Amino acid sequence: MRRTTTTWLIGAAVIASCSGATTGGDARAFDLAGVQTRVDEIAAHVTAWQDAESLDEATSEAEAAANLVVGPRGPGYGDRNGDGTVSGETDRGLLTGLDGTPGLVVQALGDAACVERDVLGGSWDDPRSRWKQLDDVLATWASSNNTMPRLASHPMRIVGWATLSQTASLDDALEYAGHAQLHVDVTEQSLADC
Repeated sequence: MRRTTTTWLIGAAVIASCSGATTGGDARAFDLAGVQTRVDEIAAHVTAWQDAESLDEATSEAEAAANLVVGPRGPGYGDRNGDGTVSGETDRGLLTGLDGTPGLVVQALGDAACVERDVLGGSWDDPRSRWKQLDDVLATWASSNNTMPRLASHPMRIVGWATLSQTASLDDALEYAGHAQLHVDVTEQSLADC
């Protein structure tokens, strides 16, 4: 009887590990994979934004990247370029929403040191205040006054460049995509350090 119980427990553990059920540190690795998948999606849209051959294509790809960062409870989520389509539609943002709904990063990693500085850019205890920083940066931004470095969170900077692209020329939108790529790179490196 004891051997059967032990065999059953070992079998259950093997099944759980193969089915994706995890506990403890393994759960963190599983959640980190979900965050990495989202960052990969954002990176793909930023690459397409950089390669865009028309302003419509550039603004659509910029919209997708921004929406994947902010999620449906974040600022500006939706049809940012007014073309009747929501590019980058998602049910949860990479970062925390205005209403405090945790973003994928906080949900998976909390305030782990590997993402706290560059991805989260500090505490998200007051998400409205954090997102207001983006509004303030955009309100004072000019080609001769790049305020984007005031944002500690690199994904927030992606949103900033995507927002500026919505009212830009194609040349400017492509330049902004190059800036966004730098912030994707920092975000990816932060996750690699986890």
